[in-house]
Amino acid sequence: MIELRNYVAGSWTAPSGRDQIPVVNPATAEVIARVPVSSAQDVDRAVAAANEAFPQWRRTPPGDRIQYLFRLKQLLEENIEDLGRAVTDECGKTRDEAVGELRRGIENVEVACGIPMMMQGYNSEDIARGIDETMVRQPLGAVAAITPFNFPGMIPLWFLPYAIACGNTFVLKPSEKVPVTMQRIFALLEKTGLPKGVASLVNGARETVDALLDHPGIRAVSFVGSTPVARHVYSRATASGKRAQCQGGAKNPVIVLPDADMEQATRIVADSAFGCAGQRCLASSIAVTVGDAGRTFTQAIADAAKSRVVGYGFDSGVQMGPVISPESRARIEGLIEAGVKEGAKLAVDGRAARIPRYEKGNFIKPTILAGVDPRGDLAKTEIFGPVLSLMHVKDVDEAIELVNRSKFGNQACLFTSSGSAARKFRYEATAGNLGINVGVAAPIAFFPFSGWKDSFFGDLHGQGRDAVEFYTDKKVVIERWPSEWSRVF
Repeated sequence: MIELRNYVAGSWTAPSGRDQIPVVNPATAEVIARVPVSSAQDVDRAVAAANEAFPQWRRTPPGDRIQYLFRLKQLLEENIEDLGRAVTDECGKTRDEAVGELRRGIENVEVACGIPMMMQGYNSEDIARGIDETMVRQPLGAVAAITPFNFPGMIPLWFLPYAIACGNTFVLKPSEKVPVTMQRIFALLEKTGLPKGVASLVNGARETVDALLDHPGIRAVSFVGSTPVARHVYSRATASGKRAQCQGGAKNPVIVLPDADMEQATRIVADSAFGCAGQRCLASSIAVTVGDAGRTFTQAIADAAKSRVVGYGFDSGVQMGPVISPESRARIEGLIEAGVKEGAKLAVDGRAARIPRYEKGNFIKPTILAGVDPRGDLAKTEIFGPVLSLMHVKDVDEAIELVNRSKFGNQACLFTSSGSAARKFRYEATAGNLGINVGVAAPIAFFPFSGWKDSFFGDLHGQGRDAVEFYTDKKVVIERWPSEWSRVF
């Protein structure tokens, strides 16, 4: 049993309140930790420490700031297996999925080490006679991030490295369902010698979140989660005058054309739909087959779903773990039943899964719903589980129209061997992340993690140049220096 603490002003501290939330291993139902619920007073202490540390930190040259990130990268590499096991135990992922997400987090640390060049400004000489103009980027101050359960290691690292490298101080509120991974990463961050107050960790639930959103000492907020909560966070943060970037939910379609490599498409779509038990914002949740692809793909994806090995993520050969909680399992199973009532056919039914030695776990096996009504409620609802809905259309135009009808716009993918079809899809599809013969269009850290429509609220996304723009203010300086020479001539 791990008793978790907050990390504030360079010290591990217990929150003022006594309320705690159990952290449960979703495969075993074992309580592995208890996370404290931080009050508004606890948040205030963390924000006060961040603001106290800010003046000195912003005056630290960028080349010196990133030295702490170089050390953090090395420590993350050295401890990646232990961190991966923490992800598996609290989140349910397989060992490869857990280590893979940490690799993507480390990638963001690496990119943030380029801040000395990435946050450079620009200038123009003689915009008028004897007058020069310069733009510089300066840090905002204390900023915060509120992160979800499905990527406990990677998503906080979309924000923390860029924020502190740009000269801000940073307060993190991880998901109360998966707080152990970041507790360990902050222990590594402490080993880097990062100055007190530059990065703080506050645990808690909704009260803690709202305290951060309302706090006048926080300049900007980053969030990843469901669309309803993203809308709440964006509205409340911006109402308090804060800059906000809020990643919401998704209903990601994948189009399969008749000329696609069907074996490759089946394997990739299965990995996309059922990887991480479908609990990722880039999971394929709808497969739209076009023309003759319908019969071939339907049978192939059903076989792939039936053969996927489900169990505890660190057991040998396991390809998919549990969903996060009994409540999530019940919700997903209820949505499957709702789809059947709307007229869909259960090509593969993963409900009532029982895994030997893990009978108490939150397991749902891969599920395939065929003939899902494109205008029904299920087609519009984010399931966030290992469920793939199948739809069929006559041509690529109808498929793209179906993609664009969605209120979500996180990801859309196309499988084809036609360059013309691929270009049409790339040009017309209304989603922020597109994949061509790719099932998870996750941008590398050099690029923004995009998202459109109800999948994102804000202007600047996470990662890369967008992160630098989000975490800095632009200051324009226009200057003229009269001289003896100019007065003479």
